[in-house]
Amino acid sequence: MQKDKLEFLEIEFMTPMYDLSIALRDKILRKPLGLEFQAEDLAMEYQDYHLALLYNGDLAACLVLSPKLDGEIKMRQVAVDDHYQSRGLGTVLVGECERFCTQNGYKKIVLNARDTAVEFYKKMNYSVEGEPFQEVGIKHLKMYKTI
Repeated sequence: MQKDKLEFLEIEFMTPMYDLSIALRDKILRKPLGLEFQAEDLAMEYQDYHLALLYNGDLAACLVLSPKLDGEIKMRQVAVDDHYQSRGLGTVLVGECERFCTQNGYKKIVLNARDTAVEFYKKMNYSVEGEPFQEVGIKHLKMYKTI
């Protein structure tokens, strides 16, 4: 019996794997809200890091990291394919992301968590900063973790 294989990798911008990550982010994060990616939004992602978690070779989860000032980086667009949810893959992806950030000299990860994801990030030792706010029609909280 074959053991399941997880592979964490950085995706290069404008490659076939990047296109798959756009499709996953669209399916999980955008379409349920009636939103679509705009070409100009995606064009800005050339300066970001794109990270993925493959499950037996299939794209199971992905996220985007946008560098900020003073050693901060913003985690955004975290998506786990609905077929792979509730298997701990989001935890694996975020953990690998934190190692990636540390290896690349970042000291603090910031993010805007949808209200449905706040408890997930709290379990991973992220702290809430400020008051709830609306973004894309959903309540969010600013969160951070010093790494």
